[in-house]
Amino acid sequence: MLVGYCRSSTSEQIAGLEAQERQLLATGCTKIMREMVSSVAVRLQLDAALDFVREGDVFVVTRLDRLARSTTDLLSIVGKLEAKGVGLRILDFGGSEMDTKSPSGRMLLTMFAAVAEFERSVMLSRQRDGIAKAKAAGKYRGRAPTARAKAQQVRAMRDAGAGASEIAAALGIGRASVYRVLAKVVA
Repeated sequence: MLVGYCRSSTSEQIAGLEAQERQLLATGCTKIMREMVSSVAVRLQLDAALDFVREGDVFVVTRLDRLARSTTDLLSIVGKLEAKGVGLRILDFGGSEMDTKSPSGRMLLTMFAAVAEFERSVMLSRQRDGIAKAKAAGKYRGRAPTARAKAQQVRAMRDAGAGASEIAAALGIGRASVYRVLAKVVA
């Protein structure tokens, strides 16, 4: 079964959404999920489509930017599809069609994954270098103290009869953190 997904960012782009839908129908999609949301919003119809597809199905989109916000997002979606035994077909992938059920489509996807992994390793390397440089200059402070740093104050206020909400508000920590600190005293 060919399952299509089309998305438009705004209601003014309804013509674009209809054009995507026509293209998906012409491709032979028997089920089409459509939504009008920005790429950063929660995409309920995309989630529904990913839940709907079954092994042997092919998930079809007109263009890559209608499906994923980033390489990481794309790889996450592809991972979900692959786990279910579902192929991905992009009708306009830089001027040609891409289908992960074909060897060339799988190769392109593998290259995407390699580039994403490389980008992540470069970013982590730069982060480590920046932290080392900041530590050497005495400017790296790390994470701000959490409730553990205020454990003694939490216990003292509790011993004085204060409730968890009152302690949390007074010390600027979450109520769950207060309960965690107090649970460690009992344990």
